[in-house]
Amino acid sequence: MSAAAVERPHGRPLIAEADRIMERFPGYRVEIIGDQIIVSPPPDGPHADVLTDFMAPFIAAGLHGSESRLVQGVGLWLPTGAEDYAIPVLSLIDADYRDHHIENNCYDPVCIRMVLEVTSRNYRTDLHTKVNAYAEAKVPVYVIVDRKHQRLHVLTEPAGSEYANHRVHAPGETVALPDSLGAKVTVDVEQIIRAGQN
Repeated sequence: MSAAAVERPHGRPLIAEADRIMERFPGYRVEIIGDQIIVSPPPDGPHADVLTDFMAPFIAAGLHGSESRLVQGVGLWLPTGAEDYAIPVLSLIDADYRDHHIENNCYDPVCIRMVLEVTSRNYRTDLHTKVNAYAEAKVPVYVIVDRKHQRLHVLTEPAGSEYANHRVHAPGETVALPDSLGAKVTVDVEQIIRAGQN
């Protein structure tokens, strides 16, 4: 899946243009980050496989229950622009997230514990653009499954438009995610990377 940026149409709000694109291309993920519309086609099978494998230890740890929920494709309102929002492929979110609805099917980042992105052909968006956006939104943990470079990135401690802690893990490692998620969760990097291969 590759993403493409769309220039702001003269005189039209970006959200109106994003909505028009979503109507024209059902199933595509449309986000506004840094006052640019980013359009990504539907994920391929290995992308979805990574998502399922990644969710399993969270569910086993009880993180999809009464205190927190694992949700796919839910919008996160961003402080990076007046109309900015992102749609992480997976979020670990407080169970009361419905109380934090802002607009345009997006929620206040205050209820987000972690977001996950799985890279596709346009991996730079996940590895750069979204790092800045999620850090500015103060998302505590950002995990990236980098299928191109076969790495797992775990970013913590948002500070301004960066994360103070960015660890890169290779296949063969088992990664313990931060306890701040609400339970002990470990991820087998090789299993996750293998699931994402074509």
